[in-house]
Amino acid sequence: MKSKSQSFEASVSRLDEIVEKMERGDVPLEDALKLFEEGTKLVASCTKLLDEAELKVVRLTKGADGTPEETEFTDDAEVS
Repeated sequence: MKSKSQSFEASVSRLDEIVEKMERGDVPLEDALKLFEEGTKLVASCTKLLDEAELKVVRLTKGADGTPEETEFTDDAEVS
């Protein structure tokens, strides 16, 4: 498996590779188990990254009183 801190996009790309290999059905059982294990770790990592991103968005959209505020998303909005 690649670095533990790889990006979301890199993790999804690796997951795609794993799925393609396993869907072919020509992977030996031992290798398939290793790929499955790697895939489950990548899914957990992606889920964590998505959860963290969601929390950040929620924090950024809270109003002064702490309640969420709906704001219109525009492409020119910059988040720092």
